[in-house]
Amino acid sequence: MDVPVSEPLPSIAPAAPAPAPVPAAKPARILVADDQADVLEALRLLLKRDGYTVVTAQSPAGALATLDAEDVDLVLMDLNYARDTTSGKEGMDLLGRIRAQDASLPVVVMTAWSSVEGAVEAMRGGARDYVQKPWDNTRLLATLRTQLELGRALKRSRRLEEENEHLRRGKGGLPALVSESRVMQPVRRMIERVAPSNANVLVTGEHGTGKEVVARLLHAASTRADRAFVAVNSGGLSEGVFESELFGHVKGAFTDAKTDRIGCFELADGGTLFLDEIGNMPLSQQAKLLRVLQTGELHPVGSSKTRRVDVRVVSATNVDLAKAVTEGRFREDLLYRLNTVEVPLPPLRERREDIPLLAAHFLAEHGKRYGRAASRLSAGALEALLAYPWPGNVRELEHAVERSMLMAAGDEVTAEDLLLRRAGREGLSRLEEMTLEEVERYLIERALARHEGNVSEAAKGLGLSRSALYRRLQYYGIKGAR
Repeated sequence: MDVPVSEPLPSIAPAAPAPAPVPAAKPARILVADDQADVLEALRLLLKRDGYTVVTAQSPAGALATLDAEDVDLVLMDLNYARDTTSGKEGMDLLGRIRAQDASLPVVVMTAWSSVEGAVEAMRGGARDYVQKPWDNTRLLATLRTQLELGRALKRSRRLEEENEHLRRGKGGLPALVSESRVMQPVRRMIERVAPSNANVLVTGEHGTGKEVVARLLHAASTRADRAFVAVNSGGLSEGVFESELFGHVKGAFTDAKTDRIGCFELADGGTLFLDEIGNMPLSQQAKLLRVLQTGELHPVGSSKTRRVDVRVVSATNVDLAKAVTEGRFREDLLYRLNTVEVPLPPLRERREDIPLLAAHFLAEHGKRYGRAASRLSAGALEALLAYPWPGNVRELEHAVERSMLMAAGDEVTAEDLLLRRAGREGLSRLEEMTLEEVERYLIERALARHEGNVSEAAKGLGLSRSALYRRLQYYGIKGAR
């Protein structure tokens, strides 16, 4: 979930990192298809001199085989081949098959016949332009440049549509951490240190602790901030849609594949891919993900083409992955790929100092959203919030505050408006029935458990000196501290 911010974090602001070097643009790749070897060689030399990469084919079958195996940016093809040198039927058949395979690929046709009927028919069939043989070099190059630029524009438009669809399904905007508690300070420092790198990051923590918030902050403070951030619930994808969602598919790859689709890895190329719920991913899917992380290469479903991607992966889970590895439920080699750096998030019950801050922010945010007057918490409401165990963490807190906005009768939210489950009130009652010494012992034991017996960290969390805590440990006979 996204946890909004109460104050900016200047040290991890998106503008801080130095801009990444801009890679040189790759030369456009053109497939030239013609049955005459001297024509192919003349066009290869001309186009190479103009900075293009050229691949050639001497038959429709050869052209289709090349398109199956390689990515090209434009096809320059003859309409007439050895079987039928006058009607252009072979060329039209080839054009139709290219269009069926990739309707966005620019195709320019060539014909040696002065009649324009064949060229007009080709244009109706999906060709973008035509040239006559013998060609004029200047006109040919100008035609190719125009169609290549139009092809790039169509690809950019298609990619933006896919990105916008992901944004509509996800959450836009830049969140940040609302926190002043001591236990959240290491998280802030970790984000500062790790964000500018390209290291893969594993964010761990219970449901609702704000793992996607950390992922978005890591992206925003990285050199990839101007590229896409794509989020996907990887643990919730069925076997049938997993590869299509992550790697994309081509038209006709399966029954419902009516058009080509760009997968999440390609959408995030140059940017960051957030894989949520990674611990729930089945082993069969883990193997497919590992292969892409190892090689940086993928194959869309139904395609034999290899596509390379440059993606930073930030993943998140509430599962103990080390235990899952031991139990054979998670691949150890995949875990090593994902957790170059691990960022653990504490649950809300361990950062109670942040509850009033978070609640006040959510009051303001949802007050604007619903146009409601409630703008403050009563003393009883705050007491209830602090006593409640928050099993759903920050997400549950936000929902409780949002609900209270609808329930409040005036400009103040009461404990009753929060409609919290009785577990929280019962916990408060138990504390009220304890003696002062019982409460102190209880809090010390909780602090030691939270910090795995580390006396120094427990003392910091309790606001005591190390020596003061040791005296209390001796007084209460508490063992297991270190």
